Amino acid sequence: MTYKIIGDSCLDLTEELKKDAHFQMVPLTLQVDDVQVIDDETFDQKSFLGLVKSGKECPKTACPSPEKFKEAFECEADNVFVITLSSHLSGTYNAAVLAKELYEEEHGKDKNIAVIDSLSASSGELNVALTIRELCEQDLPFEEVVKQAESYRDSMETFFVLESLDFLRKNGRLTGLQAFFATTLNIKPIMAGDKGVIVKLEQARGMNKALSRMADIAIARGGDTKDKRLIIAHCNNRERAEQVKELLCRNASFRETVITDTAGVATVYAGDGGVIVTL
Repeated sequence: MTYKIIGDSCLDLTEELKKDAHFQMVPLTLQVDDVQVIDDETFDQKSFLGLVKSGKECPKTACPSPEKFKEAFECEADNVFVITLSSHLSGTYNAAVLAKELYEEEHGKDKNIAVIDSLSASSGELNVALTIRELCEQDLPFEEVVKQAESYRDSMETFFVLESLDFLRKNGRLTGLQAFFATTLNIKPIMAGDKGVIVKLEQARGMNKALSRMADIAIARGGDTKDKRLIIAHCNNRERAEQVKELLCRNASFRETVITDTAGVATVYAGDGGVIVTL
């Protein structure tokens, strides 16, 4: 099977995975005040965090055009799998679906294209993408890969703890969630994804307690984890990601553990020090 896995730029690949020719990114655009940043291989996280810190306006993101996805489909692979940010959080899924329609109008159905809504972000997208790669390497039929990848997605759990919810709130990503602001008390909310929508589970005083509680919840809700892949994405805080890995692996076993740093989109919403866990 010849295949390509195409993600938007919230697919937070590790440095090693960026060298894998099976993966391709279609970048979103980030904006801080009047400065535009393309979320591609040129993205500089530390520089961007500095730009955000000094900026007057809340940073924003813009999804790629359908044409950008369509260009990515014009590759040699016979099977193309697109994995996007949750459709509840971004327009990238809709852009990719339209791109598929445009491609097939022009080229016919000369290849298989599946557009999969991750119902997650960052580490969640990566978990689905790695599952697709595993299934393709087993040389399974295209339809079976899609079926099993979507089933895996539906079984995933995503949790996160951020230093601040300000970016999510200001960008309207907390729709339907009661506003929660207690920064003066150092209260950290423990959040989760629920079918692509962000929900608040609990809260804790201080980051360490919040991370510990998140690990407890993840293990309790994760079921039998021995055959699961644990992915931890962090924004500029590898030490914190290692701490979360230790908390989780102390009381549960996983078939694989991956730690990755956030690219631009997840950096915007997770903020400096944010940690996202998917299992």
